[in-house]
Amino acid sequence: MKQRVSLITLGVGDLGRARRFYEALDWKTGAAPDDDVVFFQAGDMVFALWDRARLAEDSRVEDNGGWGGITLALNLGSPEEVDAVTEEARAAGATIGREPAETFWGGYSALFLDPDGHPWEVAHNPHWTIAEDGSVRLG
Repeated sequence: MKQRVSLITLGVGDLGRARRFYEALDWKTGAAPDDDVVFFQAGDMVFALWDRARLAEDSRVEDNGGWGGITLALNLGSPEEVDAVTEEARAAGATIGREPAETFWGGYSALFLDPDGHPWEVAHNPHWTIAEDGSVRLG
């Protein structure tokens, strides 16, 4: 198996609400208004929104309604970018779980929750390289 992730799908309680939230963050989709899955190109990978119950059934898991053990992250080139994205998320309706601040590991980060409670860390890690295309390189 190649060391790569090509698609992340979030199970959502209200597809229209979730779509409006991500579009308010200026994410673009080619999905029609009545499509049952909403796909977004996210750099070299795809990010999707789908009905939570249908995703659980398709994934052969029992949905206990709690946190799924995954936190998504967006790494940025500066603390100022972290601040800006946090404010953009707040304006789009996110719940801010952790305001932007310096971290114990020497970086700077914040955390927001999308309308379905999916956590997103927004971080600047001075030990990683952010390429011009937004890709992240360790070390």
